[in-house]
Amino acid sequence: MTTWVENPEGGRARGPVGLARAWVEVLIRPRRFFENGVAPGDQAPGLVFAIAVTLVHVALRGALVPDTFPVYLGRPVLSAAFTFLVAGLFVAPVLLHLTAAVQTVLLRPFVRDRAGVSETVQVVAYASAPGVFAALPVPGLRLVAALYGAVLLVVGLAVVHETSIARAAAAGALPALIVFGYAFGGVAAFETLAGVDLTPDPRAGTGNTPG
Repeated sequence: MTTWVENPEGGRARGPVGLARAWVEVLIRPRRFFENGVAPGDQAPGLVFAIAVTLVHVALRGALVPDTFPVYLGRPVLSAAFTFLVAGLFVAPVLLHLTAAVQTVLLRPFVRDRAGVSETVQVVAYASAPGVFAALPVPGLRLVAALYGAVLLVVGLAVVHETSIARAAAAGALPALIVFGYAFGGVAAFETLAGVDLTPDPRAGTGNTPG
């Protein structure tokens, strides 16, 4: 799932400069980026991209939002460092590949002749680019970032799998909700702006009322 192709046909440039260029390009020219920047079997740059976005997101949240990191054993600095590393090195890769797996399954009823799983992993990874902005403690900006991430996912699916925007949107709705609605806080931002609570109440339907 993390194959690194030495000489891919297309694909992203390696290194910090290539990473930064990919981030800018996918934000401002997504269709051209997905046409030229996704290569079969070339997942490693996408994985690195998703990890980098997650690390920046977590670092910004920790710096700008009080009490973001849980404190273990009364050691806030070590706890923050632990959370930072776990989020970037474990949670991000697992969430990326689980979401890509779900996305692959959901594409089947909508797209007959699809690109490979590797390309789907890359689309999900690069669509996470607005996650940097979703870290800022401004609900409106977080919601816009989450929505734009969903847009990037749909555009990427449509381009890479050669399907319509409508089919890509139908197939990508649930993965977009997972990544941008919950992981990057789009749902929470919407709740704050709209003054509603969309989180299911575990007590609902039990017949119990507060005493």
